Amino acid sequence: MESGNQSLLKDFILLGFSVSPQIKIVLFVVFLTIYLVTLIANSLIITVVRGDSRLHSPMYFFICNLSFIDLCYASTNVPTCLQGFLSERNTITFVGCVSQMFFGLSFGATQCMLLAVMAWDRYVAICNPLNYQLIMNRSVCSRLTIATWAVGFLNAIVHVSFTMTTPFCGRNKINHAVCELAAVLRLACVDTRLIEAVIFVVSIIVLVAPLSLIIFTYIHIISTILRMPTSTGRHKAFSTCGSHLTVVSLFYGTAIAIYMSPRSLISRENEKYISLIYGLVTPALNPLIYTLRNKEVKGSMKKLLTGTQPAEY
Repeated sequence: MESGNQSLLKDFILLGFSVSPQIKIVLFVVFLTIYLVTLIANSLIITVVRGDSRLHSPMYFFICNLSFIDLCYASTNVPTCLQGFLSERNTITFVGCVSQMFFGLSFGATQCMLLAVMAWDRYVAICNPLNYQLIMNRSVCSRLTIATWAVGFLNAIVHVSFTMTTPFCGRNKINHAVCELAAVLRLACVDTRLIEAVIFVVSIIVLVAPLSLIIFTYIHIISTILRMPTSTGRHKAFSTCGSHLTVVSLFYGTAIAIYMSPRSLISRENEKYISLIYGLVTPALNPLIYTLRNKEVKGSMKKLLTGTQPAEY
């Protein structure tokens, strides 16, 4: 009965934002601009890191992976949002909705784990510098990266499996700009409290576990930095960690607001805007945060764009 009900549902209607047509045009231009910035900035970081041998270190390897995730995550959702601003009836197929949720959840969870791995990398570099190259060798970095992607895909499988096997009884109007998990689950015509509980528990594991590791590592990192004998060393150490902490704060702040806050505290309209920060603004800001605060990356970008040789790092 349940599978028959799902087979009748061929597409969903995305209601998008409750704004006037004029505002939609403005939002389209803004979204498109931010999306283009995301594509260009993250692609530039990947090109620079791969092209400059001086950036072939674990930290930049992980930054390169973060940029790739941001590219994928933004490209999963933003085109659908742009289409919604230009069309009266923004529809997405059942398969398209499932795919969008699956890849969005995969990339989001992968980024959660990757940020924790990046914190661990900074911990080893600052707290155990003599053994850094031995501990964070190429094999270890590759295996850690593969593990983050594996967790991301497993997270998506659990969430999407529980959500899309729920009967919708013909309901197909999603009160969101994209196929977001909570918005799709509201279409269910059965009690979803058990499903929501399972999703909540999985979200806690995926969000809180890596966040706890990040907090733990930075307690030790800050303690080590404060014991450094020179102000130059302390400034350099804080500088390398500052960009990562900024990205962590932005990413986890919006993620927790979406997936772990009680639904009664966030209106459905505000939920859409929080999702935008999470899915559009964060991927655009991440490369800017790293490049604006990072002398090595800026030097390599200058070399790439102008052909001039940057100063020694």
